[in-house]
Amino acid sequence: MSPAGDETGGEDNGPYYDPSNSSREGEIPGNSEVLSTTTETASLIHGPTKVIDKQIHSKDSVFFCDGVRRIDFILSYVDDPKDAEKKMERRKEFEMNLLKTGLELETENKDDSEDGKTYFTKIHAPWDVLATYAEVMHIKVPIKENDIPQARENPFDWLLKPFRLNPTIINPEPDYFTAPFSKQRQELFLINDQETFFSPSTRNRIVYYILSRCKYATEDGKRKFGIKRLLNNGTYTAAFPLHDCRYWKKSHDPKSENERYTLYKEWARFGRFYKEQPLHLIRKYYGEKIGIYFAWLGFYTEMLGIAGAVGFICFLYGCITKDGNIWSEEICDAELGGKIIMCPLCYDCDFWRLNTTCESTKNSHLFDNAATLFFAVFMGIWVTLFLELWKRRQAKLEYEWDLVDFEEEQQQLQIRPEYEAKCKHYKKNPVTQEPEPYIPISDQALRSCVSGATVLFWIFLILICIIAVIVYRLSMYATFAKITVNMEKVRYIGTFFTPQMATSVTASVLNFIIIMILNYFYERVAIWITDLEIPRTHLEYENRLTMKMFLFQFVNYYSSCFYVAFFKGKFIGHPGDYNRLFGIWRNEECDPGGCLIELTTQLTIIMAGKQIWGNIQESFLPWVKNWWVSRNARHHPERLYSRWEQDHDLQDMGQLGLFYEYLEMVIQFGFVTLFVASFPLAPVLALLNNIIEIRVDAWKFITQFKRPMAAKAHSIGIWHQILNGVAIFSVVTNAFIVAFTSDMIPRLVYMYAYSENSQLPMQGYINNSLSIASVSKIHPNLQRKSEILTCRYKDYRYPAGHPSEYKHNMQFWHILAAKMAFIIILEHVVFLVKFAIAALIPDVPSEVKARVKREKYLTQKILHEYELNKLRETLAGSGNCAGNKEVSVQAEKVELLSEQL
Repeated sequence: MSPAGDETGGEDNGPYYDPSNSSREGEIPGNSEVLSTTTETASLIHGPTKVIDKQIHSKDSVFFCDGVRRIDFILSYVDDPKDAEKKMERRKEFEMNLLKTGLELETENKDDSEDGKTYFTKIHAPWDVLATYAEVMHIKVPIKENDIPQARENPFDWLLKPFRLNPTIINPEPDYFTAPFSKQRQELFLINDQETFFSPSTRNRIVYYILSRCKYATEDGKRKFGIKRLLNNGTYTAAFPLHDCRYWKKSHDPKSENERYTLYKEWARFGRFYKEQPLHLIRKYYGEKIGIYFAWLGFYTEMLGIAGAVGFICFLYGCITKDGNIWSEEICDAELGGKIIMCPLCYDCDFWRLNTTCESTKNSHLFDNAATLFFAVFMGIWVTLFLELWKRRQAKLEYEWDLVDFEEEQQQLQIRPEYEAKCKHYKKNPVTQEPEPYIPISDQALRSCVSGATVLFWIFLILICIIAVIVYRLSMYATFAKITVNMEKVRYIGTFFTPQMATSVTASVLNFIIIMILNYFYERVAIWITDLEIPRTHLEYENRLTMKMFLFQFVNYYSSCFYVAFFKGKFIGHPGDYNRLFGIWRNEECDPGGCLIELTTQLTIIMAGKQIWGNIQESFLPWVKNWWVSRNARHHPERLYSRWEQDHDLQDMGQLGLFYEYLEMVIQFGFVTLFVASFPLAPVLALLNNIIEIRVDAWKFITQFKRPMAAKAHSIGIWHQILNGVAIFSVVTNAFIVAFTSDMIPRLVYMYAYSENSQLPMQGYINNSLSIASVSKIHPNLQRKSEILTCRYKDYRYPAGHPSEYKHNMQFWHILAAKMAFIIILEHVVFLVKFAIAALIPDVPSEVKARVKREKYLTQKILHEYELNKLRETLAGSGNCAGNKEVSVQAEKVELLSEQL
């Protein structure tokens, strides 16, 4: 959703307009043609109030009281005692100017509304208005049915038949060649019925285009215009197009399309989760911008099915080999791991035996095995395939949805009204040679500095919270260590929850709560600082807000995972000389089985918690709000509870509707790709969530929200660049996870360089990975209390008593060198494959390229032949010989152009 409030169609307020450039008071900025006011339309406002018999007229209809003119838009307002006269004058002038453009209005008195205080102004756009603005907005319409043969069907399509939708239910429209509408060439287009030629979504888009440019007052020498400003200052309470029927049943009106009912039945119900989405119907009803979102979400979910299947196989491999690896058996063996005395976990803690970590070591093998490396490489290739194949899918949709020559809607590139209102300086536009507002560079620099400082402050605040969670982990780690030290008294806890695991679970839950709290506040801060910057255009506003929100959420969601993956257990020191945070808390150690299982725990809690909370926010809260608003009216019969009142009681998508949908999925994409080497089941969780997410979003759009204005979009915008950046960064993070978080490299180094048993090369690995410390140097009282002289700890250092005691031994440096070499090799291999795949897969399928060229050729040929025939008819009527020569010249030009095409 566009941050300026127009996710769905048309412009909010149009460009800056100089009143001195127009002599006509009611002229719409950006359009030179003004349609005359008719006596009939004027009387709808200023004539006598028409009494409506509710017992006769079904107000669930989407037509005026005459049952003929379609309601294309609704404006609502109440009698507000604050500035009542000023608001009334604004409404009067605004509606008069709407009449001057040719729109027709019909007002429902507040006495006829369910709450007894809301006025509803219904707007209808007649054919002349639609035709005029369709030409102004370059709306493409059919000129000829597409005669290009369809691609051959896949012989294996029958396998997908259970997942296909019934074509008779969706009622797909024929494919047409299209061209921008022209009033002078109306006979060229396939106009069977003027009332149905433009779809309802196109009609409401045209009406919103007019509403966003219509003048309502002249204040301080400036002309004020645009419905968004009237909504902001409370002159109107809502402006929205109507749904075509109730979602759970069809309309009684035979002229209603009932597309909302069809979408609910075939798309929004969870029982249809295994069916494909009716993308063409979604696009027709909601517009291309919402359609492209659901197309992307559906494609992403399909690709997650492949990643999830491979990840699940890797997880099964870990389950199968869980009890067969030698290092786990050595830890669990009472004669080996049971006799290894480990150093205390905290200052007041006692010694503990290695075999107490038996279960956690086995569990870590589920994710830390040979399949981990394979899956990390696979995901690096998968993410490239996903992005490249989406480009091809997007190109196909661009062709099918007439977006091949699409340029960013003028609304996105026009000056925001907030920018114009806050600007005090003007300069001449070098292109238009007209004055336009601007902000001096010094003012822009100051605002940017304040904005940047605010962003840095909040990121710093996140890092402080992460440090606070680390402090919690360190303090609770010591507490759990004391609790679990006596295995005889707390055998259950000690068997399944080591101190590291217990700390990790509770800290992950706490971290998730902090993340949700920070998200709540930063969402408002991000909007505030973006408004402070005063972006010039809607597109610039949306891009700036997107980058701020993504940067914050990236740090907020992933920083704790980065800590566990790359910092925990890496800088602990050694017994007798431990590194301490703030000189107080001893740095955390990883479980003897490694930190990978803790990273997996962190990811599972944050990822699952975010998805559950997100679904509650997206579906349950809107349902509760709608239930509360319409708790009295929802039982009314439709002759009393009108279609516009029903929609008025629904939730508004808000200024950032689709923005949050994309942001949620991109953050999920980060979890799936950035840390997937530690959690192969992440794609499975994401897949299950998205299957639900598609139907929840569909249900929410169909049942809980007002119908948004239709808007065009040919791509997912800046989100594609963000996804590409995350994909590249994921290769680096997964390489480091395999190298530094997993124990794979130390095991391989031991197997090939230090093992003394050729038959069982991993035998003795655990003993080799543990260094020896003198108890007397840890805590002198410990030796007197336990009479234990030495203990073991996980590291590669020389033992106590060695000339280089506690210094890293050669094996440590061998392992470090192997880790660095592994990272370099893995990154280069994956990046090489990624770029090779990207280069080999064309962004636009060859079939689509051929169809686009064919359509352009035929469309231009049809247009030229039309002009040529018109010229022949004109000159034939005049009988001019010179004209006949001109006809011949034009014919030759058409033939020559056809050959060139």
